[in-house]
Amino acid sequence: MHDYDFRRWRRSLGLSQKEAADALGLKRRIVQYYEKGERNGEAVSVPKAVRLACFAVSEGVDDFFGPDEIRLNKKRAKQKKD
Repeated sequence: MHDYDFRRWRRSLGLSQKEAADALGLKRRIVQYYEKGERNGEAVSVPKAVRLACFAVSEGVDDFFGPDEIRLNKKRAKQKKD
């Protein structure tokens, strides 16, 4: 994920920098570094864990408690359909 991808991701969800930072468990300043692609003249890349968190937020996941929680959520969703 490049700086422009991070910004595009955030904007596609209609999030402010602060909201994106809160959703990802980051400080707003870190989001600014990711969007700029640098910090103090040094290149900054978005770590894999943050990229994965971006995907999770995009999918509506706001927290993760392990595989058992996934199965429970799927079961609940199925019960709502029935």
